[in-house]
Amino acid sequence: MRIFVTGASGFIGSAVVPEIIGAGHQVVGLARSDASAAALTAAGVEVVRGTLDDLEVLRDAAAASDGVIHLAFNGERAFTGDYQGAADADRRVVDTFGDALAGTDRPLVLATGFIGFPTGRAVTEQDVPTIDGSPYAIRSATAQAALAFASRGVRSSVVRVSPTVHGEGDYAWVPHLVATARIKNVSAYIGDGANRWPAVHRLDIARLFRLAVEKAPAGSALHGVAEEGVALRDIAEVIGRHLDVPVTSVAPEAAEEHFTWLSPFMSLDVPVSNTLTRELLDWQPTQPSLLEDLAKGHYFHTPVTT
Repeated sequence: MRIFVTGASGFIGSAVVPEIIGAGHQVVGLARSDASAAALTAAGVEVVRGTLDDLEVLRDAAAASDGVIHLAFNGERAFTGDYQGAADADRRVVDTFGDALAGTDRPLVLATGFIGFPTGRAVTEQDVPTIDGSPYAIRSATAQAALAFASRGVRSSVVRVSPTVHGEGDYAWVPHLVATARIKNVSAYIGDGANRWPAVHRLDIARLFRLAVEKAPAGSALHGVAEEGVALRDIAEVIGRHLDVPVTSVAPEAAEEHFTWLSPFMSLDVPVSNTLTRELLDWQPTQPSLLEDLAKGHYFHTPVTT
C-alpha cells in the first residue's frame, strides 16, 4: 500500500513510519519545513511539501494514495490561544480527505482523543462522545464525522489516542510533571491521587495505526490505550524517587498555580478499556508500562522547562 501520513515527523508519526515501512508499505509524508522534509527523506519517506492549510495539496496526495493516516494537528496554534481555529482547520482537512477517498473503499485513519466521554468508569469503543459546542469538543465532532464517511464508501476509522503516549522523545504531559517537580522541589498530585490516566507506549500505538490502515472495518472506533488507567499518585511517587524530592498532595484550589496548563487534566479520572480493539485487530501491546518506562530513567536525563 501507498499510505499518505500527516504528522509523519512527530512523536507518534516518527514511530508509525518505520512500523508501516517495516510491514512492506510505502509512506508519503507531509512536511511543512526543510528540517521535517530532511528527516522524512532519511527515513525512506516520499515527501509532499505543504501545511494543513494547503487543502488542494492534501486532496491530491490523498487521491494518489491507497490510504491516509491523519496524525497532524496544529498544536502550536491551539495552545497559544486559538484552539477553535486549530480545530476548525482540522475539520476542513478531514472533510477534504473524505471527499478525496469517497467511493474508493480506501482507508482513512484519524487520530483523536477522549474529550466528551463519560468519567468515573472505563470508556469503551462503543461509547459516543457528547458534543457540547465547546472548542475542545470540535475534535470529537470531527472524529464522528470521519466515522460517518463509511456511508460514502470510505473505510474510515478513528484511533482514540491515550492522553499519555510515553517513550523516549516524549515532550508532553509526563515531562511537564517532571519539570514541575524539579522547579517546585516536590512531586505532587491532586487530592488523594487515585484518579487515573490511561497510557500507551509510542511503539505500541504505532503498531495499532498500522493495523488500522491495513484492516480496520469501516466505521471502527479504536482505543490506542495499553493501560486502562495509571493512578496519578503512583506517577508522582516514581518521579519523587528519581528526583529525590518529597511526594505530596495539592489541594484542588491550588492546582492551577502548581501545575499551570496541565491543571485541568490533573484531577480527571478517565479509565479506558481496549478490549474490543484487541479483539478486532489482534493488537497486543508489548512495550513497557508507563511506570516501567519512568523507572528506566530517560525522563530524568535532560531537564525540561515548564
